[in-house]
Amino acid sequence: MNLNELDLADVARWPVAARAVVILFLMGGVIFLGYWFHTKDQLVTLDESVDKEEGLKVIFETKARQAANLEAYEQQLEEMRESFGAMLRQLPNQTEVADLLVDVSQTGLASGLEFELFQPRSEVPREFYAEMPISIRVIGGYHEFGEFVSGVAALPRIVTIHDVKITKVGNAGELGMNLTAKTYRYLEEEGTESGGDI
Repeated sequence: MNLNELDLADVARWPVAARAVVILFLMGGVIFLGYWFHTKDQLVTLDESVDKEEGLKVIFETKARQAANLEAYEQQLEEMRESFGAMLRQLPNQTEVADLLVDVSQTGLASGLEFELFQPRSEVPREFYAEMPISIRVIGGYHEFGEFVSGVAALPRIVTIHDVKITKVGNAGELGMNLTAKTYRYLEEEGTESGGDI
């Protein structure tokens, strides 16, 4: 039989080979349609679920490590709080700033320096503290400068030195040092102090 002689209304009389081809074609179509309309979306969902599972495993492992080290983290947090509290205590409150300025100037005089300028400038507010810069110009020698900076570093309150410039002064071999010393004040204390005055 030729392909032209095959009658679609009478498939039962077709040769076995032709029927097998049609059956295979129909089966392939059903499998393809089933994949396209049903399985394809499920495979995408499966891939997404596998990715999500991997992410959740990583999160779980991280949290498990944190839970295992919780006691150490809590101890470290307590140490950080104590350290932060100690640093805050090194910041002068409003009433201690004047005393601190006297300490800085006395440290310079004790080091054998001659002050040409000692000028506190306006406070610069920051997030939880305020900076108080002090412009300083002193006359002396290298050793006196070093002694002064060491003395300032040894003060019980935090004072930092910035913008240091050393220049030659006159013919006597003396040197001049310009610098900015900064002290810091904790801002929350201002609210408590003003609350106490009312």
